[in-house]
Amino acid sequence: MKRGPSRGTGGRAELRLLLRLMDQGFDHAAWHGPTLGGALRGLTARQAAWRPAAQRHSVWEIVLHTAYWKYAVRRRLTGGEQGVFPRSGSNWPALPEVLDQRHWRADVRLLKDEHRKLLRVVAALSPSVLGRRLGKRRWTNSETIHGIAMHDLYHAGQIQLLKRLRARD
Repeated sequence: MKRGPSRGTGGRAELRLLLRLMDQGFDHAAWHGPTLGGALRGLTARQAAWRPAAQRHSVWEIVLHTAYWKYAVRRRLTGGEQGVFPRSGSNWPALPEVLDQRHWRADVRLLKDEHRKLLRVVAALSPSVLGRRLGKRRWTNSETIHGIAMHDLYHAGQIQLLKRLRARD
């Protein structure tokens, strides 16, 4: 049974839609509320490093996590030919040793750079590859791109909740 329209052969319209979804989840105006970039706007290093409890993620860790997954999706779409992620660890890369404003700005910039790199890769795709799966992966390229846009929105909501919890702390 088909899971959705992205199982088809796609086309230029589908590619444009995917690019729009990525931008609306990250930093463009959208009806749904804060984007990932919007949720980060104005946060200080101290605010970003705050945790609601032990063993819970901070906003800063979410920033590195979302940057890593943009990198990972880009690698999947290009067959793994995109170098190495600049931070140690995967999925939840390690925070810098010094949690100051300079490092915070650098990690937000890393997230923005990974988003731009991923956008360039997606924009250069042929619509004919959108319905394909790479190797034995469960999801098609189109579903993977759609998923990374939803991933941004999921974590934007999580960040908004963390900001509210911190305000109550």
